[in-house]
Amino acid sequence: MKTTGLNYRHLYFFWMVAKEGSVTRAAERLGLAVQTVSMQLAQLDQDVGKSLLEPQGRRLVPTEAGRVALGYCDQIFLLGDQMQDALDDTDSGKMRLTVGISDSLPKLIAFRLLEATQRLGQRVKLVCLEDEFESLLADLALNKLDVVLTDRAVRGGGGLRVFSHLLGESDMKLFGVQKLARKYRRDFPAGLDGAPLLLPTRNNALRGRIDAWFIQHGVRPDVVGEFEDNAMLNTFGRNGMGLFFAPSALRRDIEEQFDVQLVGDAPELREHFYAISNERKIRHPAVEAILSAVHGGPFAIGD
Repeated sequence: MKTTGLNYRHLYFFWMVAKEGSVTRAAERLGLAVQTVSMQLAQLDQDVGKSLLEPQGRRLVPTEAGRVALGYCDQIFLLGDQMQDALDDTDSGKMRLTVGISDSLPKLIAFRLLEATQRLGQRVKLVCLEDEFESLLADLALNKLDVVLTDRAVRGGGGLRVFSHLLGESDMKLFGVQKLARKYRRDFPAGLDGAPLLLPTRNNALRGRIDAWFIQHGVRPDVVGEFEDNAMLNTFGRNGMGLFFAPSALRRDIEEQFDVQLVGDAPELREHFYAISNERKIRHPAVEAILSAVHGGPFAIGD
């Protein structure tokens, strides 16, 4: 099989050696003789007219040309794996949707958003991967993901061809375990001065709005914890370490799941929820089911 004039087998051997950093280790993974792999690499260098690997200490590392080739190989073999997954899913009658979920997005919100995929005529197999926002965007641009669900839009002017779709929004409420809720709801929000608070880290889209809300109400809470991962923040809140904000849309779920109570409403604070997609001529039907919620305005993720 040829790929743009190059032998697909040669590319695969190069890819394996680049990943393993050694012809010997790659040969062991492939179940082949070291000489066989070396011959394939030499043939590839001859075909492209450049050396793609060079020694660095005890390892083989890609040259400048090799790094370019490796990026293309990552996409080629990833798409091959995705094709095989798609073909396997046809046997089960399911459509596969690979979703990146930002670690700052409330997981219950992610569930609500993905419910739209279950209303398709065809069954959908969800593969959900959680990571930081920037890492997910890179994977989306490389077609490793079909869509990213997050709490922020993509900033304009970047080199990535990805697009933000507002799916919904919710105002915020403050929650805490019974002991804390009883103490700090009496004079809310003025009584939050010195109160133990669990907040998202400053790179979170919501954090700046929370800090501004505190200034607006003239209170200085005691920030006892900052978290990138929303689920971790909620876990500490459930165990009484401090008060924490959550979307009003999830009030019932938050109170039941984390055994906490409402402290007060913060209607000025709003969290937004987005689907990030890349530019494709043919969109994934399950992604379209999510994005269709945008038609006529963001859908309500209410109680």
